[in-house]
Amino acid sequence: MELGQIVQTRGVNDKVADSLKYSEFVLNSLCRHNNGDWGDLCDEDKQANDYALRTGNHRILSSYTFRPDDTLWIITEWDRSVTTLLLPEEY
Repeated sequence: MELGQIVQTRGVNDKVADSLKYSEFVLNSLCRHNNGDWGDLCDEDKQANDYALRTGNHRILSSYTFRPDDTLWIITEWDRSVTTLLLPEEY
């Protein structure tokens, strides 16, 4: 999949700077996203991502859990120009 420019929000950046373990989690999550493993989404959202990947007309969202109260979202825009790593509360 084309990811375009990869950017992260301040919240993700701060957590990456504070923890090697979190940094590894973020990198692993980005690889999973790029490989079509959408993480912790319902089946309907996963199917929507598969459709978006085939057609190239919609954005793609993945969700990964670091800890029960700590989630990372990854969004690739519909035109595949930018992929953003963010915390749900930053959306």
